[in-house]
Amino acid sequence: MSEIQAIYSEEGAEMAVKIQTPQGVIEITNEAIAVVVGGAVADIYGVVGMASQNQIKDNFNSVLRKENYTKGVIVSQEENSIVVGVYMIVSYGVKVSEVSYNVQEKVKYNLETMLGVSANSVNVYVQGVRV
Repeated sequence: MSEIQAIYSEEGAEMAVKIQTPQGVIEITNEAIAVVVGGAVADIYGVVGMASQNQIKDNFNSVLRKENYTKGVIVSQEENSIVVGVYMIVSYGVKVSEVSYNVQEKVKYNLETMLGVSANSVNVYVQGVRV
């Protein structure tokens, strides 16, 4: 079995995760990570959808569509892992702490299984509640 090493680097304004394999280098951009995170969050019971991290600047006061998930996810690199910030809207009547915990677990799981990237922490920001 070959060893895979993840290298977390910053190149200009775009940060990326590089995975060194015996066949070469795999580079995963923050946008790709954000799409995987957004898809994981959208599947959780109690989540209405993703919200923009800066609603005034982005002029979004509603639920983000699939093509705009990157506006609701912040990805930053640390030494040996990444830190993910998720901005979401939950439905009325659900236990927010339980939904947030489920989001954290699903995001970590999806990042590890789909991309081979470990998330040190997943920070959840509830931007609103919808009926």
